[in-house]
Amino acid sequence: MKLIYTHENRLLVFNIQNIVENAGISIILKNEYAAGAVGDLVPHETWVELWVKDDSDYDKAMHIIESSCNTINAAGWVCHHCTEKNDASFDFCWHCHNSAP
Repeated sequence: MKLIYTHENRLLVFNIQNIVENAGISIILKNEYAAGAVGDLVPHETWVELWVKDDSDYDKAMHIIESSCNTINAAGWVCHHCTEKNDASFDFCWHCHNSAP
């Protein structure tokens, strides 16, 4: 078992969990209910953690996480129809609903 992802924002961890599991990789979620221990424990020790069950899936899981994070940080695009700026996460223009280039 190897740690593949942890973050202070639980929602980001659960999003990565969904992405990795949809790729067919089995994972274990740790510290899901540890937030109540903040104060008795150091805060970063209570962050939710994702662990890959099978060590042979570690590289594949890390590649999936890296490519997912790179997509989130990708540059936006400008709609050719209405010239409105859109974030990279949009497949369609938020203003006129035309497809991304």
